[in-house]
Amino acid sequence: MSPSRVLVSGFASLILLGGILLTLPQATQDGLGLPFMNAIFTATSAVCVTGLVVVDTGTTFTPFGQGVILVLIQVGGLGFMTFATLFAMILGKRITLKERLLLQEALNQVSIEGVVRLAKSVLQISFAIEGVGALILALRWHSDFGWSKALYYGVFHSVSAFNNAGFDLFGNFSSLTAFVGDPIINITIMVLIVLGGLGFIVLAELLEHKKKFRLHTKIVLKVSGFLILFGAGLILIMEYSNPKTLGPLPFGTKVMAALFQSVSPRTAGFNTIDLSGMYNTTLLSMIVLMFIGASPGSTGGGIKTTTFIAIVLSVLRTYRSDPHVVIEGRTLPKDVIQKAWAITTSASCLIFIIISVLSLTENTDLLTVLFEVTSAFGTVGLSLGLTPYLSGLGKIAIIITMFIGRVGPLTLAFVLSRKKSKQSLHVKYPDERIMIG
Repeated sequence: MSPSRVLVSGFASLILLGGILLTLPQATQDGLGLPFMNAIFTATSAVCVTGLVVVDTGTTFTPFGQGVILVLIQVGGLGFMTFATLFAMILGKRITLKERLLLQEALNQVSIEGVVRLAKSVLQISFAIEGVGALILALRWHSDFGWSKALYYGVFHSVSAFNNAGFDLFGNFSSLTAFVGDPIINITIMVLIVLGGLGFIVLAELLEHKKKFRLHTKIVLKVSGFLILFGAGLILIMEYSNPKTLGPLPFGTKVMAALFQSVSPRTAGFNTIDLSGMYNTTLLSMIVLMFIGASPGSTGGGIKTTTFIAIVLSVLRTYRSDPHVVIEGRTLPKDVIQKAWAITTSASCLIFIIISVLSLTENTDLLTVLFEVTSAFGTVGLSLGLTPYLSGLGKIAIIITMFIGRVGPLTLAFVLSRKKSKQSLHVKYPDERIMIG
């Protein structure tokens, strides 16, 4: 099997195992276990670090069930091959060439050089950031819940936030709405989300304190910063007087809530205000942010920030009739632009197909369906309330969307970047123009 097939099979196996564990009586508060479809949906959402749920995580599951979800989030976010490498190193096993190829695929790298070292860095950076986040949250919550529950909640929500999963334990599908005015929780969760969405290559380079960053890091930091600030500005302006969202809040809380709601669509899935009360224009803006998503090699989904900027620059080049796509004094290769268009087109087609299916199976408006499907593809987890009421076919459609959103674009980008076959195998036919536009 090729590395791509091994990874897809690995994710599917992990989902199946998680689903089976969630059907056990020990997993739910009622002692009956989840029905198989709901268990597979929840396991898929956890492994694909999405956060869409058909049952409430905080009130449905026992600590055992929540622990299963937490492990699925951690392994799904960092990649099962990363953990396999960790266990191999603990056991003193040599990392084979095949395993390095699998790591290359899992970490979205163009070569196998340094992939084992990168895997070690991924684990070290992730556990360190999650540990600090868990400690801050526990210190904040200990006065509300006591130390044991505060530590448990701190670990769960830190892992969920850093892996951009969006699962929470506060019950009644409320997410973090009870803490809309709490700066410690808001800032901590936002920082975890942003760090998890930047990508491990970028994090490693930031930690090295280099004076000069590579082009990839520069693009990720600039595009991510722009999208967060631009999204926050739009949300603040459009929802400022909305009595169902930002309207009743003090000015400082309005700004913080707008910033949080701009960060979260970058594939995190937490929310501090009621999204169903937002204006349609705001929801459309959030759909765009969810579609773009996080950055390559991160715990997030979407088409990725680098794909987005490559598409934008490619369009601008066409308008100006420039022969090359140039950014930061560097020319982007033609195959990079082609991959960006291929990923974006594939994602758009997938979303269109799933929307068409849900429009037939679910009794709701088109905007709600578009929001839910984009959230599933971008592995975001934000919801307007449709997911808990999905039909059986609707659940299957969203499961497929979450799975493809987690492994599809990543796998597609890797396959397209594989070394080209020998030129002698290709036939070059005569050129002839067609009319476009």
